[in-house]
Amino acid sequence: MNQIKVEKLLINYKTLEKFKHFKAYGNQELSMLEDLQSNIVENDSESPFYGIYYGNNLVARMSLYKVRAKYDAYFKPAQDYLELWKLEVLPDYRGNGYGRALVEFAKQDQLPIKTNPRINSQGFWEEMDFQQAKYEMERDLGQNPYIWMPAGVKEKEKEN
Repeated sequence: MNQIKVEKLLINYKTLEKFKHFKAYGNQELSMLEDLQSNIVENDSESPFYGIYYGNNLVARMSLYKVRAKYDAYFKPAQDYLELWKLEVLPDYRGNGYGRALVEFAKQDQLPIKTNPRINSQGFWEEMDFQQAKYEMERDLGQNPYIWMPAGVKEKEKEN
């Protein structure tokens, strides 16, 4: 297999058209299209979108947002971390390492990562060395976050 290259996706109408090839698996994926549309309108030049092309086709994508340390409720010591959203690989391209390549790309900066896996995807995240965060009702609001921690980082304990 050729080297898989992760690219920062441009915020433009061409990318918007490519996003439409991804199925809408519920509101989470629909919001990625809306996120891109709002970034186009706001002319936000810092794209949070990353993807993998196979030829001219966008076959895998994710959103990656940096969260500042002052908002960190997951890691000790408190620090900037990445929030990985909406990782998706088109059905015909699954099983080729594209999802793995996107996650490994996110890990390159050695910042902790938080994600909210879709139903039935926990096994993938565990293979990628993520672990389920200890659930805190006020913090997690019904989500079941998974976290990845580089060396020297621990999960934050709930304060009493």
